[in-house]
Amino acid sequence: MKAVVIGATGATGRDLVGKLLEDDAFQTVDVFARRSVDWTHPKLRVHVIDFSQPESWQSLVAGDVLFSCLGTTLKTAGSKAAQWKIDYDYQLNFAKAAAANQVPDYVLVSSIGASAESKVFYSRMKGMLDDAVQTLPFRRVFIFRPPSLIRKGSTRWVEKVSVKLLKVLNAFGLMKSYRPLETEKLAQAMIDAVKSDMAGIQVIPSDGIQAMAGSSVERNP
Repeated sequence: MKAVVIGATGATGRDLVGKLLEDDAFQTVDVFARRSVDWTHPKLRVHVIDFSQPESWQSLVAGDVLFSCLGTTLKTAGSKAAQWKIDYDYQLNFAKAAAANQVPDYVLVSSIGASAESKVFYSRMKGMLDDAVQTLPFRRVFIFRPPSLIRKGSTRWVEKVSVKLLKVLNAFGLMKSYRPLETEKLAQAMIDAVKSDMAGIQVIPSDGIQAMAGSSVERNP
């Protein structure tokens, strides 16, 4: 298979690309990024693009599966409008290009609580993207809605505190669906979904991802 990845420089994306390069089921991994990366591998091809100019790259979006891990924080983006452009517009435009080029499978990293009806900006944005990509003519769509993610080497203090708090609550049997998940496990679950016989549109909630991650660990002790 040939994989296409956007958002490869983020924590989940980096883990995903690493696993794809190690997986014999994937012969080529095409990464589309806003800046160059220092990775090298015989299977890896990197395309540095401007996501705001789809006419310059949309013809290059070809393969068997598109993995979409692109995203930013409100703090990094600087405004809701800027975050919307990256988290919604760029991802949807790339998905449309993949669908137009007959890429059959699409995998999206969304978020727990994603809903187009949410009053929370981030959750509403994610939910609206989830709904939009489901209307595109892919053969299969996998939408992962993970809980808080444990990123290796994260410097986000809010993230560190929230993960620790959730672990304490989980130990008392509380908020189990919000149990933090390592980005490496999410990446493996995404690959496992593509290699599975699941069909159609699959929206995979937090507990479903946790179950898939657990199955992967059992298969690869």
